[in-house]
Amino acid sequence: MQRNNYIFIDFENVQPSNLDSLKNSSFKVIIFVGANQTKIPMELVMSMQSLGENAQYIIINGNGKNALDFHITFYLGQLYEKEPEGYFHVISKDSGFDILINHLKNKNILINRYNNIEEIPLLKTSNCSSLSMIKKIDLIKNYLISRGNATIP
Repeated sequence: MQRNNYIFIDFENVQPSNLDSLKNSSFKVIIFVGANQTKIPMELVMSMQSLGENAQYIIINGNGKNALDFHITFYLGQLYEKEPEGYFHVISKDSGFDILINHLKNKNILINRYNNIEEIPLLKTSNCSSLSMIKKIDLIKNYLISRGNATIP
């Protein structure tokens, strides 16, 4: 059984220019946009549209310290409840997520935080046909290390 991969993007502190690396993949993307963010680059919008049903925006209505982070956490929990076998990727430079992520990893939930989408190991390996075998092995090794003590249920 193939796991679904979900990407939660904290658009307040990570603004990818596009999501072309996700084209033709099974990743589902949710971009969380802060209440004061009134502009999204057209290239990003176009690449989101090309993902069709695998892409979604969540626009935060209120302001406040960590408001967007709480929303990400809520939607993450809601999605985990629906699909506990999924793999969850939080894209944020906010290391405040790390406490929650470590807690979830200790419960054998497949989750990681990355500073940008390109750091997701599955995306690295799916786009690496030109890499040497040693580099591919390093990518797989780093992926396995990043999972910690996670087990396959």
